[in-house]
Amino acid sequence: MIRPQVNRIRGIVALALTIACAPASNTRQTAESTAVIPGATVKAAAARAPTDSNITRADLARIQGSATAPLWVIEVSDFQCPYCKQWHDQTYPMLLQQYVKTGKIRLAYVNFPLAIHVHAFPAAEAAMCAGAQAKFWPMHDALFSSQNSWETLGSPTAAFDSLARSTGVDMTRWRDCMKSGEMRPLIEADHDRAERAGASATPSFMIGNKLLVGAQSLDELRTAIDSAMVRNRQQ
Repeated sequence: MIRPQVNRIRGIVALALTIACAPASNTRQTAESTAVIPGATVKAAAARAPTDSNITRADLARIQGSATAPLWVIEVSDFQCPYCKQWHDQTYPMLLQQYVKTGKIRLAYVNFPLAIHVHAFPAAEAAMCAGAQAKFWPMHDALFSSQNSWETLGSPTAAFDSLARSTGVDMTRWRDCMKSGEMRPLIEADHDRAERAGASATPSFMIGNKLLVGAQSLDELRTAIDSAMVRNRQQ
């Protein structure tokens, strides 16, 4: 049951973009072959820069949940998007407790920094550089929790530095990663594949063959998850 699901969603590591965050909820059918697990992104990033262990670790660090979970949920998000923060603050903790930690799903975070958010790309770099030290999710939580304080700054560098320190990363390694721009190809690979996937806003969620756009409630996600699980059992 798990291997066919992985095969169906392997191939595109992201979906989303470009003009806005999405406040409203809507759902449409999408081809399952356009979903992705982030581990595949390294191949796309390698076309732009040599793949190294930092990139590989960061790419895989944004997946959480049991390897035996029968279903993937792909989240496409932007750290500066207010609706992504809303979803993170209101729904993500419940999804984590009820579905990720219970082994029902694996959750993968896909960066899609929108051009309208000037600090979104460096925020994605900050999270991925933390991911190279297995601290993606703590940095993810810190960035969303403090979004209101850094989004209006002229430069978020000092704020991101402070957040990274709070996660316990090796600051020399993290700063070297940020200065080198080594995560940029990984994030850009997400962007390129996202455009081809056809989604147009953040946050978006791909569950089975459904693309859900907007800050989905837990009930809306539960409906899509349950439907995808039934569909998997029938195949």
